Amino acid sequence: MSPVRRGETLPIFNRIRVLRADRGLSRSQLAALVEVNPQTIGALERGDHYPSLDLAFRICDVFDLPVEAVFARTEFAPLSAELHRPAPKGD
Repeated sequence: MSPVRRGETLPIFNRIRVLRADRGLSRSQLAALVEVNPQTIGALERGDHYPSLDLAFRICDVFDLPVEAVFARTEFAPLSAELHRPAPKGD
């Protein structure tokens, strides 16, 4: 069964490439961990396909992150921007 094709009106963005690089995983290694072929990981990273719900959960399990940390309907800000946000100003 192939992944679902990307929608035009309700895209799903992901951080798979960034998370995979951060963990030092190749596409082949991640593919083996979630039981798909490496081409599927590439297609997901490029945004050519969406994962099934089951595959999304398996990917999140590898990274030990909740779904919303890996997949979203809006584009993610760079992780560096999220990690280095200025502290809120006190009253």
